[in-house]
Amino acid sequence: MNATAQFQDRLNQTAKDTEALLAQLLGPALLAGEIGRPARLLEAMRYASLGAGKRFRPFLVVECASLFGVDRSYALMAGAALECIHCYSLVHDDLPAMDDDDLRRGQPTAHKAFDEATAILAGDGLLTFAFDILARTETHPDPTVRIELVLALARASGLGGMVGGQLLDLAAEGRFDGGAVQRLQEKDVLTLQAMKTGALLKFACRAGGILGQASAAQRDALDRYGAAVGQAFQIADDLLDVEGDPALVGKQTGKDAEAGKATIVGILGIDGAKARLRAIVDDAEAALAPFGQAADILIAGAKFVADRKV
Repeated sequence: MNATAQFQDRLNQTAKDTEALLAQLLGPALLAGEIGRPARLLEAMRYASLGAGKRFRPFLVVECASLFGVDRSYALMAGAALECIHCYSLVHDDLPAMDDDDLRRGQPTAHKAFDEATAILAGDGLLTFAFDILARTETHPDPTVRIELVLALARASGLGGMVGGQLLDLAAEGRFDGGAVQRLQEKDVLTLQAMKTGALLKFACRAGGILGQASAAQRDALDRYGAAVGQAFQIADDLLDVEGDPALVGKQTGKDAEAGKATIVGILGIDGAKARLRAIVDDAEAALAPFGQAADILIAGAKFVADRKV
C-alpha cells in the first residue's frame, strides 16, 4: 500500500476513533464535580462536534505522537480536546455577529439548528471541555505533560492565537473604526492566518511531541512542519472559496471576496497562490527529514491538505 492510501486509511481510522471518543465523553453521565448536564446544551454540543469533519487535527496529533511510540489512547484524548476547540470556533464563527453562515458541512449551522443563545453556550461548553479533557490522567499519566499540553493549547487558541486572529480578520473587513476595509500587506495576511488557522494545526503537531517528551530539536521540526501545514491549509481554503463547488464544500463560497477579506489568493492571484502552495508542501516535507520514512504518512497529509476539494 502506498503512502497516499495508507494516509487515507489512517485518517479514516482516526476520524472513527475520535468520533467514538467524543460521543463517549459528551454522554449524559455526570462526572465528579459536575452538578448537571442540561439536555439541550449537551445536544447542541454534540450537534456541533459529532457526525462530520475529517478530524485532520486529531490525525496530526496521533501521527506526530506515533513518531515517539506514544500510547494511541493518549494521543486520541489530546486530539479530542483539540477538536472541541476547533468545533467551538466554528460555532462562534458562524454566528450572525461573525461570519453569519447558515450552512456548515452541508448542515444548518448550530445557531440555525437551535438558536443564537444555545449556540454561544455550546461553543463556551466545548471550549472549557477541551481543558477538562487535557487535565485528565487518561490523557497522560505525567502531570507535567498535561500541564504543558494545557498551556500550549491555551496559547494556540486564545489571545495570541486563534481568537486574536479572528479579531484581526474582522478588523480587516472593516468591522471596527468606522467600517473602513483594511488593505493588508502579505506579511500582515500571513500573521493573521497563522493565528486564526495555523495556530491550532501547529499545536496538533507540537502536542505529539509534548506527549512523546521529544527533544527540543524534534519539537522544532514538528513546529516547522505544523506551521507549513497551517499555511497550506489556509491557502487551500482560500482557493476553495474562489474555485470550490458549494455542494462539495458544504458551505457558501465566494464570501471572502464579498466581505473584502485579505487573502493570499487575493494578493498573489490564483496561479501565484497555487505555486506558493506547492512550495509550502516542499517545506513541510523538508521539515520532517530528521524522522525519515516514519514521517511518510505526515508528508502525505501535507499533500492532502494542498490538494483537497472539500
